[in-house]
Amino acid sequence: MLKTKIAVLVSGGGTNLQALIDAQKSAIIKSGEIVTVIADKPTAYALTRAANANIPTAVVCKKECAGQADFEEKLLAELKKAEVEMIILAGFMCILSADFTKRWENRIINVHPSLIPSFCGEGFYGLHVHEAALGYGVKVTGATVHFVNEIPDGGKIILQKAVTIQDGDTPEVLQKRVMEEAEWKILPQAAEIVAADIAANRK
Repeated sequence: MLKTKIAVLVSGGGTNLQALIDAQKSAIIKSGEIVTVIADKPTAYALTRAANANIPTAVVCKKECAGQADFEEKLLAELKKAEVEMIILAGFMCILSADFTKRWENRIINVHPSLIPSFCGEGFYGLHVHEAALGYGVKVTGATVHFVNEIPDGGKIILQKAVTIQDGDTPEVLQKRVMEEAEWKILPQAAEIVAADIAANRK
């Protein structure tokens, strides 16, 4: 069976990308293959991680585009060039339009650092999520991998993993634990589930 061609979209350091690269090497991801890594800024360290793993990269700088439609048109061109069948958002800080997400229905996944529907949606990203969880006093948080639709963090849930909040946690400490115990585990697992499904249903 042909492997599902995956694009990983990134904005920053690329720790989740690294988890995906490692999972591909260890055959946790065996039905898919990362064929391109696309960043929305040329300074994203994730590009270096991709280069180190011999994965082709591209940059589509949103600031240099005429608007959302132009940005997405350029993104689509890169995806088409690499014959991409599935997209993973790994710390990608740009919201994608309904027009874009509809084209890729059930083919875009994202990892979010909370147990959706808690602490999600517009404005909930990065440390803000962990600050909110600690501020609210919840005892358990975690991470969620979900399909991406036009609503931020609104798509169907694929996998979730809980992480216990400990006394004295700061947002930074909690962020690291959620990444290590949840995000880096369930993102590759969900990637394999979706890639296998796409490969099995390919016309």
